Amino acid sequence: MLDRIVDILEKTDNVKKSSYMWNAIAAFVLALQSPILLMVVTRTTGVYDAGIYSIAIAVANLLLYVGQYGLRRYQSSDLLESFAFNEYHGMRFITCGAMIIVSAMYCIYGMIFRDYSMDKFAVIFLWCMLKVVHAYSDVLHGRMQQMGRLDVATKASTTRYVFEMATYIAVILVTRNLLAATLSCLIVSIIVMMLTSFNAARRYCPGLKPVFTLSRLRKLAVEGTPLFISMFLNMYVGNAPKYAIDSCLTDDVQAIYNMIFMPAFVIQLVAHFIFNPILTTYAELWISGEKAKIKKLAGLIRKQCVIVLGLTVLAVAVAATIALPILSWWFGTDLSGYRAEICIIMLGGGMLAYATYFSTVAAVFRIQKSLLACYLAISAMALAMSSRLVSSYGIMGASVMYAVLMTLLAALLAAIVYRTLRKEEVSVGL
Repeated sequence: MLDRIVDILEKTDNVKKSSYMWNAIAAFVLALQSPILLMVVTRTTGVYDAGIYSIAIAVANLLLYVGQYGLRRYQSSDLLESFAFNEYHGMRFITCGAMIIVSAMYCIYGMIFRDYSMDKFAVIFLWCMLKVVHAYSDVLHGRMQQMGRLDVATKASTTRYVFEMATYIAVILVTRNLLAATLSCLIVSIIVMMLTSFNAARRYCPGLKPVFTLSRLRKLAVEGTPLFISMFLNMYVGNAPKYAIDSCLTDDVQAIYNMIFMPAFVIQLVAHFIFNPILTTYAELWISGEKAKIKKLAGLIRKQCVIVLGLTVLAVAVAATIALPILSWWFGTDLSGYRAEICIIMLGGGMLAYATYFSTVAAVFRIQKSLLACYLAISAMALAMSSRLVSSYGIMGASVMYAVLMTLLAALLAAIVYRTLRKEEVSVGL
């Protein structure tokens, strides 16, 4: 049975075409997961529980980067295999353990300083544990991508996302209880991950026993730390308004903000997935050092920037016209008074897509330190302005803060990428 599951995941007539197609499907399903679950929670248990669900997702997605430690991009583009898979595997055990500890510490902090109820504590912690499953499977998927089988990884991810969503919806409709739904979702996610990702990894990994050689782990940590901090801060900056609302306002306001923020959140998730397939291609062109290939890479980057610009304009146009009626119907809540806020948020979502893209390119270029400097600067700004803006101007303050932070971040990342690319073009005589 286990081999049959892997045979199904591997079945394809064209690996490259299948990789792109299933990567898009996985991105689409994951992007739908949050709006669908938020809609079900809102209509089933009310706006208050929707607020708890929203902050749980925000915290879990942030702490996911502790578990991944920024190493997926490094691993997928490590075509020369500077580190063995078993070393990546050992590192992931350590980072997932750290994620569990940090998750517990955050929830305890919430109970002591933010008056979290026991149910809110448990829901947030269980969502973080669900993301631990995602973080662990990510190292297995990174190996598959490194071996040219991103299609297998994304098929496994899609299967898990579908089962998670179906389980959550079924349990919450029956029990009307966030905690029961989240726990059930976690259990099903572990089972599906073991049957798909872990099972398939046996064919792509030279043994699944993690290696904990201290000197190699230290070296891998040095390589991954700038990427981890950068990606962690990227998610923090994107969710800073939500954390400020959780600190200053109510769960009801949190729910409303997340409803109008949902399209930008979808952009954020899709951007991470859509840019994943480019890692190997960009890395091959970059490490070649050949004039023609560097020129091709520069052209691909410029083309992608034009595509993101077009999508951003389209997103803002949709926000200004049909977005609010659709969201109001979807969540069963009147959102008609938030047109300006959603347009501002969608502009920020487009800028976040740029930031995600440029950070992906920066990982290929191995300019982690410059990347880190950008995120540290923007995070400091977010920390300084978030509570003041949100407490004074509510949802409008949160929206403006999001758009400003994303625009500045995209501009800084674009500058370091083009500076690095220009240096390389000069060095090869372009």
